[in-house]
Amino acid sequence: MAKQPMLKFVSVERDMPEKRPPDLRRTDFQEIYAEYADAKAKEQSSRCSQCGVPYCQSHCPLHNNIPDWLRLTAEGRLQEAYEVSQATNTFPEICGRICPQDRLCEGNCVIEQSGHGTVTIGSVEKYITDTAWENGWVQPITPKAERTESVGIIGAGPGGLAAADVLRRAGVQVTIYDRYDRAGGLLTYGIPGFKLEKDVVMRRNDQLAEGGVTFELNCDVGRDISFADIRAKHDAVIIATGVYKTREIQAPGVGGLGVERAIDFLTASNRKSFGDTVEEFESGRLNAEGKRVVVIGGGDTAMDCVRTSIRQGATSVKCLYRRDRTNMPGSQREVANAEEEGVIFEWLSAPKGFVGDPVTGVMVQKMRLGAPDATGRQAPEVIEGADYIEEADLVITALGFEPEDLPTLWNEPDLPVNRWGTVKADYITGATALDGVYAVGDIVRGASLVVWAIKDGRDCAEAILARLGDAAAIAAE
Repeated sequence: MAKQPMLKFVSVERDMPEKRPPDLRRTDFQEIYAEYADAKAKEQSSRCSQCGVPYCQSHCPLHNNIPDWLRLTAEGRLQEAYEVSQATNTFPEICGRICPQDRLCEGNCVIEQSGHGTVTIGSVEKYITDTAWENGWVQPITPKAERTESVGIIGAGPGGLAAADVLRRAGVQVTIYDRYDRAGGLLTYGIPGFKLEKDVVMRRNDQLAEGGVTFELNCDVGRDISFADIRAKHDAVIIATGVYKTREIQAPGVGGLGVERAIDFLTASNRKSFGDTVEEFESGRLNAEGKRVVVIGGGDTAMDCVRTSIRQGATSVKCLYRRDRTNMPGSQREVANAEEEGVIFEWLSAPKGFVGDPVTGVMVQKMRLGAPDATGRQAPEVIEGADYIEEADLVITALGFEPEDLPTLWNEPDLPVNRWGTVKADYITGATALDGVYAVGDIVRGASLVVWAIKDGRDCAEAILARLGDAAAIAAE
């Protein structure tokens, strides 16, 4: 009888890929985790309990068949593991790097609940697909037959790219319109290289282009082409713009020099990583080198900003968050990485205003947690008389993102949006009240996770294929 390859969580301890030392990784933008060796990936995969009700799978937005590809990895059947992983996820190597596994699959692992330490699902997922690329198992997109129907996608972020992949594999003609000069959205310009190296994203962009997807880059809808023209050119349109409008702080001094938006700071840094000339970086405005940096916010974007500032050579980096560590919305793993790299967290601290122009400090008011708010989280309350000045040469605001006013920008008043500005669309198909117009990802959900955008894009593409198929069947009658 063959030896049981699984259920080794009792005898084998959880072991993440080796993390580069903080003093080394804080000097560059390379990813901080090393790759698993084959034997280590098999060993860690073998810890899976193969439980009858896999909570890891049910808590994954894509419902990836995690137990099956863990077993295949443990058995050394890596190409099959990749095929199972790719069947439900357009970009598994990206999700393996940036998904908050501690809140999704790994956070709901059965053996984690029993005290044995979760299976390192994200690291194995990354390893499987990186190995697939190295060995040529990732095949080009080659539709069995080309179709005449076309779909226009506005936005080249993860939702739009995922939809494009599904549609092209079915032979549909796909054009993606994006305002930036490179596809990828926040994968390209928002997430730093130490979490997601850019060649990983460019590799997928190239695969889509080589598979027949047409990219219209540097194309701002509403300025370079109208939304009406895009609708007229295609049988269906998917809105996948994401949300890029920064939530602003209403406080004295907010408009002063040195108080910058997170998206501008991160975009400048990522452009530098591509070798671009970035005037705002060269002038020092969006460069943390030699500065006392204060980042305001508690989400993953704030973590990206503090860790980028460290790598740019800031003399000190502090993060202000109005709640405590337990109530922080960002990944706890990212907080730990930031602390290792020298970031100081000032919990229960909120900005009251800014001193100087250029900025020289942040007026901080100390907070305490009071009664729960409408969401069930304890609401922060100001502690009177506990204000102080936090010295700063660069302040980065990372309070999240909101949707732009698309009906006005696109001169399309009939585009249905709710009171928050997100597009009203069916949560499964992405269909809006406008005929042939769909919407996916953050522009529907509000600022959310990459994995949800991928799911939305895939589901929407399947709905469009069903609609096009029905239309073809009716025409043939």
